[in-house]
Amino acid sequence: MAATARTARAIIAYEPQEQKLNLKLENTTLRDIGPDELLVRVVAVGICHTDLIFGTWPGDMIPYPKVLGHEGSGIVVKVGSSVTAARAGDSVLLSFQSCQSCQSCKDQHPAFCAKFAEINYGGEDHVYASADAATENNFRGGFFGQSTFAELSIAKESSVVNVSHLIKDEEELKLFAPLGCGFQTGAGTVDNVASATDRDVIVVLGLGGVGLVSIMAAKLKNCKAIIGVDRLPGRLDLAKELGATHVINTSDKDVDVAKEIAIITDGNGSSVTIDTTGNMDLIRAGMEFTGSRGQLIFVGVPPPDALLNVHIITFLQTGKTIRGSIEGDATPSEYIPQMIQSYREGKLPIDKLIKFYPISWIFHLRLNFLATPAYLAVASLCRFINIVIRKVTTASSCFGKQKVMNARLASLNYSLS
Repeated sequence: MAATARTARAIIAYEPQEQKLNLKLENTTLRDIGPDELLVRVVAVGICHTDLIFGTWPGDMIPYPKVLGHEGSGIVVKVGSSVTAARAGDSVLLSFQSCQSCQSCKDQHPAFCAKFAEINYGGEDHVYASADAATENNFRGGFFGQSTFAELSIAKESSVVNVSHLIKDEEELKLFAPLGCGFQTGAGTVDNVASATDRDVIVVLGLGGVGLVSIMAAKLKNCKAIIGVDRLPGRLDLAKELGATHVINTSDKDVDVAKEIAIITDGNGSSVTIDTTGNMDLIRAGMEFTGSRGQLIFVGVPPPDALLNVHIITFLQTGKTIRGSIEGDATPSEYIPQMIQSYREGKLPIDKLIKFYPISWIFHLRLNFLATPAYLAVASLCRFINIVIRKVTTASSCFGKQKVMNARLASLNYSLS
């Protein structure tokens, strides 16, 4: 069924079953847009680890049912009465929502908005409703101000970046979908949070989508040394292709990351350490090998109850700092165009990280995420790399076998049947 101005198919996330995604493709209707909202026809959406987190947490922690998705790209269908960021027909990328009135927002740091968690994670009730008259389900929308696992999204104006003047065609609009979150986070952490220069030695822990874009951004800054750490050989090889000067393979449990980095840096350690994994063992190692006056920056999400013991005297004597990074501390309307320009110049080759899948693939993910070791390649890929799903427009093609586009990671094994 093709989407209309008010009717669309959407992937509904119901309360998880045994910590597994519980997704259904359903026909829905959408409420009217408000003054500060836009109706957007979604052409592509990335899958981020955050989608998996908020689709697998138990129902007593977060509300269900809802529409996830927060790396959308699309075409504006209609705008609210107060919207000035775009008009009908414009091509847009969708990013996070911000209140635009707190001190962080006024200081041009919207990623640290005082209401970030409230307005991005919770979403809004009664955005979507079942089109089936036999059901009374109402589905939450507004995830990160957008909810783009759907043919149509009601997006907040603060989530919208107008790129009509920057893109060549709709295929490129699809390619740029992950710029709104994952890629913005990786590059922005190097640029805006670390303020990296050519004097820096950067260590990136975890070489998924965020980590690999951090490698690209570090190369753009001509950093003195760029060290990538991961356990998958394919990622390590790609990191070297994208600019890493050194890589460390942690698949061998006997590898001591801190010692390896000490050897590479002549005992000086890193000046910038970016953790994209949330792995507490790697984070603790990062505290050790980050050098004097260096920065340890948290990007990856650890377990909710994770704690870190800090030896205060060591930090006092070395001047090390620990920082957090949300969305690369970026202002999307300014930073996303910069990333597009870097891509144009061949300096941010994000196309090397992106694969297109038909929408049916997400149901394969539902069946196999956290299921058996045979599917760890799929779960691992989803956890660390933003995957753009090619939007399909007919129900028959949605569930059939589709050609996989832009096949980059040859180690991935999966079936769409």
